[in-house]
Amino acid sequence: MSGVEHKNFDKADEVRLFEAGMGRLELVNTSAGPVGLATFEPGWRWSEHVKPIAGTDSCQAEHTGYCVSGRMRVRMDDGEEFDFGPGEYAHIPPGHDAWITSDEPCVVVDWQGFADYAKRA
Repeated sequence: MSGVEHKNFDKADEVRLFEAGMGRLELVNTSAGPVGLATFEPGWRWSEHVKPIAGTDSCQAEHTGYCVSGRMRVRMDDGEEFDFGPGEYAHIPPGHDAWITSDEPCVVVDWQGFADYAKRA
């Protein structure tokens, strides 16, 4: 056996919805850990649509991801800001807010930070 593993986000192991219908997180569990595909709708902002779920002042997840479509702006707790868009990789340490700056949904694949992201108690 080659050890190949194959998953499909259309048959995610878990789906988590953001507040106010502003997007969703689809998770697949792999032998290397969970991988998430998040869709953030235009107007989504972490501090409005995930903070009530997380219960923290800023996002405390560490993200390692790739942007498929749309645009997101990230502001670190220390004030540093950057834009994240299609075809770009980003590593985002804990302690940030983020919001969608595009008129289209922002789709991000993350293989580090979505295990507990937007997970309701």
